[in-house]
Amino acid sequence: MPTRVIANTLKKFFFEIQAYFTLAWRAVVQIFHPPFYYREFVTQLDKIGVGSLFIIILTGLFSGMVMALQALIQLKPFAATSYVGGMLAVSMIKELGPVLSALMVAGRVGSAITAELGTMVVTEQVDAMAVEGTDIVKRLVTPRLKATLIAMPLLTIVADTVAMLGGFMIATGYHINATMYWSSFGQFIFFQDFIEGVAKPVVFGFIVAMTGCYVGLNTSGGAEGVGKSSKQAVVVSSVMILAADFFMTKLFVVFRQ
Repeated sequence: MPTRVIANTLKKFFFEIQAYFTLAWRAVVQIFHPPFYYREFVTQLDKIGVGSLFIIILTGLFSGMVMALQALIQLKPFAATSYVGGMLAVSMIKELGPVLSALMVAGRVGSAITAELGTMVVTEQVDAMAVEGTDIVKRLVTPRLKATLIAMPLLTIVADTVAMLGGFMIATGYHINATMYWSSFGQFIFFQDFIEGVAKPVVFGFIVAMTGCYVGLNTSGGAEGVGKSSKQAVVVSSVMILAADFFMTKLFVVFRQ
């Protein structure tokens, strides 16, 4: 009996994986085929990008300030506090900026996408659209995917920039010369680091959008089901983001060698 339960669980898991990537493939393919639903795309870009700007700025500011403070404490015994800017830059651009921004967006946007689509499913709006001949993936999923793929790298760049400014504020308070702070970036940051800092948010944005859409479109159980789906989308997205971050970091390390 336990063996049968395990087999059924694994079977269900792999079916879910297959359905997830099938939906993702259809959404990606539809990006390049009309109609493009520009109005829906702009609406989603405003909700995902502009709507997340405030929380991203706060995240970047306090992350940069904390990282600079910790770096100053660790570097002070070695009389190397002039390198705090470079250390902060490489930490934020390669790791903390993309990951923290993605987790914030997953909590705010991923849950909203799931709740919106889940509500449409349980109120049978999605079924009505399908009866009218509307392509559900193209109408509901693709605009959200495109908006997230564009907004996520931009939000990460904002978070990184604000973090650098927040770190500069802390460094100034500890009497670190401004020229030393900014010039240390070149000693730690290389072109590949910028590529990594932009590539990761694109992948994370894909995960947030597709997980939210997939879970939302498979919602059942009324209002209670919508709540459960929103929670599930955030948890799954967060775990997938952290896992993807590890594998992408490993991949970039291999390419650097």
